[in-house]
Amino acid sequence: MKTAKIPATNQQFPIGKIVCLARNYAEHAKELGNETPVAPVLFMKPASSVIGDGETVRIPSYSQECHYELELAVLIGKQCRAVSAEKAFEYVAGYGVGIDMTLRDVQNQLKAKGLPWEIAKGFDTSCPLSDFVPAGTVPDPHNLSLKLAVNGEGRQDGCSSAMINRIPEIIAHITGIFTLEPGDVILTGTPAGVGPVRAGDVMTAEIEAVGCLTIPVA
Repeated sequence: MKTAKIPATNQQFPIGKIVCLARNYAEHAKELGNETPVAPVLFMKPASSVIGDGETVRIPSYSQECHYELELAVLIGKQCRAVSAEKAFEYVAGYGVGIDMTLRDVQNQLKAKGLPWEIAKGFDTSCPLSDFVPAGTVPDPHNLSLKLAVNGEGRQDGCSSAMINRIPEIIAHITGIFTLEPGDVILTGTPAGVGPVRAGDVMTAEIEAVGCLTIPVA
């Protein structure tokens, strides 16, 4: 069982479902040739996809194009169902750094056939995830710098202010569909600059006031 930790408060949560937003930054949607969605586009990763700082992403043999997508992760601390945007922050326990590893070639093939994306998004090691900082230590999660480098070369440099759907609206939307439980994680979308990694590369990811990850690729 994978665990989400908040070291500053000695809290631990068994990770449940990981709910991800696609196309939540307009420039990222544009770089992939996608329209900006009217409503949040959701998909999920299994908890078994999570790895921690220093662990290795292993690209499956059925893909030749594995991309990184740096994301602000939101840890849910209390059960919430049909929560209003006004009360949504009451259910957030912490914030972390996540990387949504995506098999872009596989995803594109599946999209072309109108099929689900799970095998492109939920494979083992596809969700590098840092420890979390307490929500109260992040004054404004919508004003954070997000940076990712591959082998020391900067690739992504964005700000969470560019989110199309902000965290309260995301939580309200999700919980209007299904219940979020303690230990569930939301990945809030990625800024522009996504691209491929190959075996032997090392990713370094950092979100201001939240944390960092160093993840090798094999």
